[in-house]
Amino acid sequence: MVLTHTTNHTYSHPFPTVTLAYFLRYCSPQLNPFAKHVLSTDTISSHVDPETGRLHTTRIHLKKSRLPPTVYKLLPSSLTGGAGDKASYILETSVVDIREGWMRTESRNLNFVGVLSVVEKQLYTVPRESSSSSSASSTSSMQQAGTTDVATTVVFRSRLGERIRDRLGQQAQGQHGQDDAGAATASTAGANGGTGGGFFARLGTRGIQRSIESLASTKTQDQLGKSREGMHLILERLRHSGVMDIWELRRRAMERN
Repeated sequence: MVLTHTTNHTYSHPFPTVTLAYFLRYCSPQLNPFAKHVLSTDTISSHVDPETGRLHTTRIHLKKSRLPPTVYKLLPSSLTGGAGDKASYILETSVVDIREGWMRTESRNLNFVGVLSVVEKQLYTVPRESSSSSSASSTSSMQQAGTTDVATTVVFRSRLGERIRDRLGQQAQGQHGQDDAGAATASTAGANGGTGGGFFARLGTRGIQRSIESLASTKTQDQLGKSREGMHLILERLRHSGVMDIWELRRRAMERN
C-alpha cells in the first residue's frame, strides 16, 4: 500500500532568499519555534558541481519521531523499541541551481522503515514569468522576482502488514504435519503473542497498512503547515535583519549547547 499527499505553496520572497531560509530552518529554536522537534543537524557533504554550477548537499537530522503517538499505541514494543522518548534520523539531500532557478530536495526517515517509510520531495522554482528571461540576466531576474513556488509530495508506505503476513506464513510452514485447522489456530496464537494481539489478526494486512499510512498522512499535513510557518518566520527575519543577525543567533545557540 502507498499513500501520496501533494501540496503547493507560494512564498512572497525571491528564490535566493527562500533557498537560504531552507538551509537555515533548523539552525535555532529561537529563530524557528516550529522546529523544536529537531534535536540536531549535521552536514555530511556539500559541493558545487564545476560543470553545472549546482550545489549538492547531504544532511542528516535527528528529530523526535515522525510516527504518530496513536501508531505507537497499536504496535508492540518489539517493533517500537519500548518505552521512552522516540527519535529518528532523517536523511536530507538537495540540489540547487541558482542560475536556472530551481531547488530539489528529498527527505526520508532512516528509522522505523519496517513500520512506515516517509519520503518527502520538494521542488522550489521561480515563477515562469520571472524565469523566462535570457540566461545572461536570469540571476538578476531572480533577485527582482518577489515570489517562489514550491510543490511538495509526501509518499507514505507501510510494510508492517507485509511483515506480519510473512511471519504468519513462516509459522504456518513450521506447523507442517498438523491438520489445517490446527495450523491455523497455532498461527493465529503466534501472531497474537508476537505482534500486538488479535487487533492485527482482525484488521488484516491491507487494513494495518492503510491505518498507519492514514494516521501518518494526517499528522504530516499538520506538520507541513507548521513547516511553512517556520519558513515564513525565517524569511521575515532575513528581510528585516539580514543574514548576519541570523548567524549571530545561531552562534549563540551553539555556544549554549
